[in-house]
Amino acid sequence: METMSPRSRSYADVLQDLYGLQKYGIKFGLSQTANLLSGLGDPHLGRSFIHVGGSNGKGSVACLLESALRHCGYRTGLFTSPHLVHFNERFRINGQPIPPEEIVQLHHELREAMDEREPPTFFEAVTAMALACFQRRDTDIDIIEVGMGGRLDATNLITPLVSVITNISLEHREFLGDTLLEVAREKAGIIKEGVPLLTAATDPDVLDLFLRTCREANATEYRLNRDFSYRDQGTGLRFSGRHMVQDHVQSGLRGRHQRHNTALALAALDILQGQGWPLSGEGVAQGLARANWPGRLHQVCDSPRVIVDGAHNPSAMQELAQSIREELDYSRLILVTGIMEDKDASAMLGAILPLTDRIFFTRPKYPRAMDPSTLCDRAPGSLPEHEIHSSLPRALERAQAAAGTKDLVLVCGSLFTVGEALSHLDPQSYPPES
Repeated sequence: METMSPRSRSYADVLQDLYGLQKYGIKFGLSQTANLLSGLGDPHLGRSFIHVGGSNGKGSVACLLESALRHCGYRTGLFTSPHLVHFNERFRINGQPIPPEEIVQLHHELREAMDEREPPTFFEAVTAMALACFQRRDTDIDIIEVGMGGRLDATNLITPLVSVITNISLEHREFLGDTLLEVAREKAGIIKEGVPLLTAATDPDVLDLFLRTCREANATEYRLNRDFSYRDQGTGLRFSGRHMVQDHVQSGLRGRHQRHNTALALAALDILQGQGWPLSGEGVAQGLARANWPGRLHQVCDSPRVIVDGAHNPSAMQELAQSIREELDYSRLILVTGIMEDKDASAMLGAILPLTDRIFFTRPKYPRAMDPSTLCDRAPGSLPEHEIHSSLPRALERAQAAAGTKDLVLVCGSLFTVGEALSHLDPQSYPPES
């Protein structure tokens, strides 16, 4: 058991310790996290949460919810993963990452609660730290993003006010299953006894599974586009719910798919209002309009224009391609992509290749990143002009040099790729983590 004072450990030391837990891989199950939370005094009990899961958009929906609730006067906590550049981005109080010294203190308390003979995984440790942080900061409501799956995810020990499942698509097959229904069963694991479920899923079999699970849990099932409606007015969204009507709602998040995510966030807020949480229409509108979620259709540079996006599975890449077609004007699309080993790279590339004039295959500095030569081999069909670079900064430099002033450089494939790209392209705003 570690006894040294937290003051004797630096932030860099703490990060090294936490990242060292990644050697234990991904382990599904709740007992280890439950033990950690017990040692920390069960900081998750008696608290107010919104739990956000799904295959795509869960981070965006969580960000939108946090901003809207904060602008309505609530003190908010937000836990998301992974981070783009800095570890403390995962823990936000009132929209701001907590300071490094608080990470050091939380880590010290975590080590006091750990059984060194059964060390937690990285995500189990970080989840426990987040819940302890929010309790200490006495937040009014915390928005918690599911890490992977749901049923056995470390975040699934909370009892939320509402559970949100954005959508379902095939992902993480080695962990969640090879069929849409197998994935959906894991996602449905966040449905709790008596806690309403809100979903934007559309597959009939998936919806039937959710309905049956809700009935077994005595939980009300809500669906976007059935219980809540929205449409694009040209000047923003019109949303109609059970307790809330909003006109001309603007979203601070760019992209056609973010209109859908904004409507889902509004539906979750409508459910909260029905539970007795006062929400001002003006606060909700301001919060949604001012929401900021870097790394999603995020323009970093001009001339040539460089946009980064964290699309990291086939359905997200399809949405990205559609947004580019509909919303961006450019002469040529120059793609810089790095994808993780466990992703369906062929399907992801197949979604974006029809728009692409030149490709730079690369990888971020992350152990699970796919070798760029392998990534190139996974590309379906005939390729346009392309290069392979093991260094992401080198690939970015080559792409920018190849682009004309009217061309678009798109960096995508993984949030890890996006984070490293942001540090290289805009080191003043996103300095690399030391």
